[in-house]
Amino acid sequence: MRRLILLSFCLPGVAILPSGCKQQAAANAPAMQALPVQTQTVALTPVQQSSDYVGTIKSRRSASVLPQVGGNLTQILVRSGDHVKSGQPMMTVDPLRQQALVDSQRSTENQKKALFDYNNLQVERQRKLFAAGVTSRDVLDQAEQSFQNSRADWEAAIATRKSLEQELAYYYIKAPFDGIVGDVPVHLGDYVTPTTVLTTVDENKDLEAYIYVPTERSGDVRNGLPVQILDADGKVVESTAVDFLSLQVDSQTQGILLKAPVHSAGQVLRSAELIKARVIWKTAPMPVIPILAVSRQGGQNFVFVAQQQQDGHFAAHQTAVTLGETVGNSYSVSSGLKEGDKVIVSGTQFLVDNMPVMPHG
Repeated sequence: MRRLILLSFCLPGVAILPSGCKQQAAANAPAMQALPVQTQTVALTPVQQSSDYVGTIKSRRSASVLPQVGGNLTQILVRSGDHVKSGQPMMTVDPLRQQALVDSQRSTENQKKALFDYNNLQVERQRKLFAAGVTSRDVLDQAEQSFQNSRADWEAAIATRKSLEQELAYYYIKAPFDGIVGDVPVHLGDYVTPTTVLTTVDENKDLEAYIYVPTERSGDVRNGLPVQILDADGKVVESTAVDFLSLQVDSQTQGILLKAPVHSAGQVLRSAELIKARVIWKTAPMPVIPILAVSRQGGQNFVFVAQQQQDGHFAAHQTAVTLGETVGNSYSVSSGLKEGDKVIVSGTQFLVDNMPVMPHG
């Protein structure tokens, strides 16, 4: 029987090629061209590790103004936000009834004074008559007694009048010290009592920031911790430090109270203002990379690192990273990178893992 021997040749135009021809074709195919990319060498930069909290500005000198008497408000001389001086009139509680008592007592005082003056003349006259032997000792003693009684009555009337005048002063509400008027919740004609809060006065200096931090940070809190007060745009208004640390947990907030002095008074910060307070726990050197270098996929942040291969060429290696604090237009990286890594910062949208790249920059 004849044996049929088939020979295959690597000829152009043949549709089916033996495996040897495939390997030869792959070897002759041109390699993927490297993509030019910009890189930035990772360097360690001091980075603040911090937390932001809502704080409250409070004055070390603040007073709630309450009347010491009851009655209807007849005058409100201040508005919220007004600057007042110590002793400046602020409100008036209807004083007519008390004024009438003072006027009546003043009349009684004048009456007692007139009687005292009369008895004073009488006792002087009786002393002279007794010295001349005209009157008896008993008559002189009676005159002396009347004189002493009228003097005691007059002095008592004076004391009562002063007491009523002092109480009359309570109907005129005055500023306890220089400061800024807070909310005025009462209105003209309202009936107020000694338990009614009329307003508050805060001295807009010697301010403090009250900051409550979670109890899980209790091991990190200490006096001297740096604190930054931020405005609505995130700009630092003032840098200060903790000077008071509560030893107890607040029952309402379940936080630990920290206090830090604030000196940016006036138009910058006001008492009772809510602010953003940044507590800086520590500063440590960390890798910092541009924000544009970071991509996100499947809930994971990653960057491309240009790694040199054995043949001397570079390839883009996709590396997962854990981001820390934002530093300007950069991220700090808590894990995934080390000093000296070349992070690709351009064309990242065109990269895939192990893609050849040509780094420069």
